Amino acid sequence: MSKFVKHQSRKTQLKRRPLGLILVIVAWSLAMGWVLSFATSAYSTTPTSEIGTVDVVPAQYQLGKELYLENCGSCHLPLPPEVLPTQTWRNLLQDSQHYGVQLTPLIDPPRMLVWRYLSTFSRSHLQDEATPYRVNSSRYFQALHPQVDLIRPVEINSCVSCHPTARDFNFRTLNGE
Repeated sequence: MSKFVKHQSRKTQLKRRPLGLILVIVAWSLAMGWVLSFATSAYSTTPTSEIGTVDVVPAQYQLGKELYLENCGSCHLPLPPEVLPTQTWRNLLQDSQHYGVQLTPLIDPPRMLVWRYLSTFSRSHLQDEATPYRVNSSRYFQALHPQVDLIRPVEINSCVSCHPTARDFNFRTLNGE
């Protein structure tokens, strides 16, 4: 009889182990999920209306963004880097001829800071694709504006007609239309 009792208790021990292991895994997953949601909640504290561009800009790129806005936004509406591919931004930073206007090119270190910001947040360029220099010929502009019927030709200052806060580099806010 004692052999039978030992055999039964061993069976119950084996049955309890997988259930205990599953409970430990579930508890661990819940705890890690809670910790990760708490750790990443810093990103959600910034309202999207204050982000402005499509991507959140980390602190290490803020100075490059500010220099970009200061240098480019002094003459025209600065575009979010996401709208044009990286190759376009590279060419624009290297060329002193800027859409028919002779500019004094940026020198290092401000040029490198602006380049780091633009290259990080711009999109890739396909090898066989022509480098777009106009917003309306950018496939990224078209991807960011799907099924949008534009009432007039796209120009760099026409963004304000749909994005009333574009002058503040906030392209997330749209007008009511």
